[in-house]
Amino acid sequence: MSDHNANPFAMLMEQSQAWAKSMNPALEHFTPKGFEKLWPTVPAEVMEAMMGQTFNPGGLDAKTRLLLTLGGLTVHGAQAEAQIRMTVRHAVEAGATKQEIAETIGQMAMFSGIPAMTKAMELATEVLEEAGEERSE
Repeated sequence: MSDHNANPFAMLMEQSQAWAKSMNPALEHFTPKGFEKLWPTVPAEVMEAMMGQTFNPGGLDAKTRLLLTLGGLTVHGAQAEAQIRMTVRHAVEAGATKQEIAETIGQMAMFSGIPAMTKAMELATEVLEEAGEERSE
């Protein structure tokens, strides 16, 4: 760590990849986005049971909770890219529309600023386009 101008995140990623390669050479090029693909989308019924109204009648449903989570992730500066993509994917599974997702992220601009909102919107758009491609296949 003698280079004080290096990006700490890039250095951390480099160290993590070196560690992963030492554990299993096939992991040399593994990325956070690759890790994200290991997590399946939870079925809507399971999400509703675990975090919705099934065991909490009269409380928030899973879709609303996921939209709130998306808002929180946006406010944090949209730095948690994998978590934003996964939350959008789960929100869609729970019944959220493209409009609801866009409005949730857009509303957060007043709290997080335009750059964070723009980044979150880019990530959400990426997920929504992938979902659209999967449905059309």
